[in-house]
Amino acid sequence: MDLKISTIYSNTYINKLIYFNHGMVVAKSSVNPVLSPHTAGVLMLKRSTLLLAVTTTLSALMLPTFANADALADIKKAGVIKIAIPQDFPPFGTVGTDLKAQGYDIDVAKLIAQDLGVKLQLVPVTSANRIPYLTTKKVDLVISSLGKNPEREKVIDFVGPYAPFYNGVFGQKNVSVKSAADLAGKTIAVTRGSIEDLELSKVAPSSTTIKRFEDNNSTVSAFYSGQVNLIATGNVVAGTLSKHFSKKPLETKFIIKNSPCYIGLNKGETALQNKLTAIIKTAKGNGQLNRISVQWLGTPLPKQL
Repeated sequence: MDLKISTIYSNTYINKLIYFNHGMVVAKSSVNPVLSPHTAGVLMLKRSTLLLAVTTTLSALMLPTFANADALADIKKAGVIKIAIPQDFPPFGTVGTDLKAQGYDIDVAKLIAQDLGVKLQLVPVTSANRIPYLTTKKVDLVISSLGKNPEREKVIDFVGPYAPFYNGVFGQKNVSVKSAADLAGKTIAVTRGSIEDLELSKVAPSSTTIKRFEDNNSTVSAFYSGQVNLIATGNVVAGTLSKHFSKKPLETKFIIKNSPCYIGLNKGETALQNKLTAIIKTAKGNGQLNRISVQWLGTPLPKQL
């Protein structure tokens, strides 16, 4: 029984009982129109007992909805999986020229639906409403560049990570840098006050020359004009730049701050969580996720993901 419908029904039923019993208490009697205190008390007691019994019974009827919850079984039975995806956050999710959703997250959603053997229903969401959509069961999963943190872990469960989302140091293949220590004596561009600037300042050796620019466009221009041969930015920006400047593609040298993307699902859905974990593990192993990463981010899936 659907919980919402059950709740409305039970309230209506109880209200009718209250009205009926209330009528019993105040109804006129041809024999004795005024009830004695003792009689009224007995009737009120009967009313309370009856209401308690009805409430307890209805509550018991609704309990199996939670106790027997199995989202994976429900998805397969319905033959459809509803997945929340971003609608204005390229390259993870956006609307293409054909007016269809496209992006990294959309391809991962398609991969999961295909593995489960069900139809895919994409539900566009924003950063603000994606978790509420999940907890109110408007969707079965959230695949919307969702990061994991302690606060969110109190509300939902996670599977993954399935996509890289990080701030790092990037450069061309011929530049030999593998860690922060390798920045010694080198020059790197970064946007002033950005998260990359703050994190880079913590790890760069004192001999590193950090050129700070006032906006992202100036930082990017410095790299492509040859002023610097390294740039600190986000992997999404780096992927976009590699697509636009294909003759000078960017390679990830090392990660400054990592915040990969996870799949969000409701708590207590062990069967669904285990199935999704297996799907993502397989997709990493057979190269499916790597192909998605190369297509949308312009870079291979990091080995440490």
